Amino acid sequence: MSAHIGVTGLAVMGANLARNFARNGYTVALHNRSAAKTDTLLENYGDEGDFIRTETLAELVEALEKPRRVLIMVKAGGPVDSVIDQLVPLLDEGDIVIDAGNSHYEDTRRREAALAEKGLHFVGIGVSGGEEGALLGPSIMPGGSRESYDSLGPMLEKIAAKYDGDPCCRWVGTDGAGHFVKMVHNGIEYADMQVIGEASDLLRSAAGLEPAQQAEVFTEWNKGPLSSFLIEITAEVLAHQDAKTGKPFIDVVVDSAGQKGTGRWTVVSALELGSPVSGIAESVFARGLSSQRDQRELAQDILAGHEDRIQVPEGFVDDVRQALFASKLVSYAQGIDMLTAAATEYGWDLKLDEIASLWRAGCIIRAELLDDIMKAYADEDKPANLLFAPAFAAAIADAVPAWRRVVATAVQLGIPVPVFSSSLAYYDGLRRKRLPAALTQGLRDLFGAHTYRRIDTEGTFHTLWSGDKSEVSAVDTH
Repeated sequence: MSAHIGVTGLAVMGANLARNFARNGYTVALHNRSAAKTDTLLENYGDEGDFIRTETLAELVEALEKPRRVLIMVKAGGPVDSVIDQLVPLLDEGDIVIDAGNSHYEDTRRREAALAEKGLHFVGIGVSGGEEGALLGPSIMPGGSRESYDSLGPMLEKIAAKYDGDPCCRWVGTDGAGHFVKMVHNGIEYADMQVIGEASDLLRSAAGLEPAQQAEVFTEWNKGPLSSFLIEITAEVLAHQDAKTGKPFIDVVVDSAGQKGTGRWTVVSALELGSPVSGIAESVFARGLSSQRDQRELAQDILAGHEDRIQVPEGFVDDVRQALFASKLVSYAQGIDMLTAAATEYGWDLKLDEIASLWRAGCIIRAELLDDIMKAYADEDKPANLLFAPAFAAAIADAVPAWRRVVATAVQLGIPVPVFSSSLAYYDGLRRKRLPAALTQGLRDLFGAHTYRRIDTEGTFHTLWSGDKSEVSAVDTH
């Protein structure tokens, strides 16, 4: 019996993907550095489908039909390179190596180029949905060559989540495109969770709603435009009571958020691309600040707040709902703008409507508004920015007064809302006729002769600041 696909790395995600393939009728060859994990999987779930047990990578490769498909699910970085180095000598031209972990897209581009020289296909796929998604149907974002997808794609589409019968899996683009799209997905996820946290803080600290009451509010919000997986599970977490103390669950959890790096990668990549993802960046920084517990403890005794004692505006809870929707929309807009910048930089033909379709089921950021995002980018007249699409421009315009009230109230009460406020600043920065960057350019020219452009004349110029302050063409200064 030959296996359709091999999986090496049988921790929870790898094991669940292997089980997903088997449940969908594929024969799966199993390998793990420790054979005990292979045996545990077979003992507990061996009746779910056809599995082939192997103890070495050579046995794994030998068990596969051609072209061979080997899926790696190990820790990103060095461990992936180590497995690849061991696999490559065992493979033949046309075989496919798949990295389904959260690898950095630059590593994927490097690996794809190196394996292509040996006649092998390397496919980096983003997989979202966590442990449950891996088993029951994740959102899958595959990169690599189109040829490799012709062989691998039908299998991935079969195990992927379905939205109205359509698989949440499509070929994204060449080399590292799949992992890049997954990275941006995670960046949006960071911002989405942070704005939900800010909304919850405001509902409690400003509106006086306890967690159980907030759970009812979020449940209601999940019936409208905010409908999404994260809003749904927010209500569940807020309603949960700690069995040991009887207190709300969130009151016994340390307020220090962890991160695994994909949000940070998104921000670093955005800086390199010159793409302003301020809301995503602030969400990453907010996690960093939450982890500085020693400094935060000291600050409570040292730093003055001078918060105003103000009357919270009537209808504040609904204001928070509108501010949450607007800020969430900005996060998607910034992420999509980053995808556009990357497509230009790396020569990827990223189809934004198809990418939005991949996120409608199976993944963490699945949300009702993705249908409208799909429609916006499926139109022939695609918006230069998601916020410019007529449906979203109108929705966010309706939310702006509430958004401003919420940010102003939070500032007066000393409640930090970094993503609410930075998202509003991004919105205003887009629509403002003149920005203070003109002064920045003047300062740069004075201290570093970095030149500037004028609004009334073509070309670049420099002012002789240390001389007679006359203006000269930048061409004349070289």
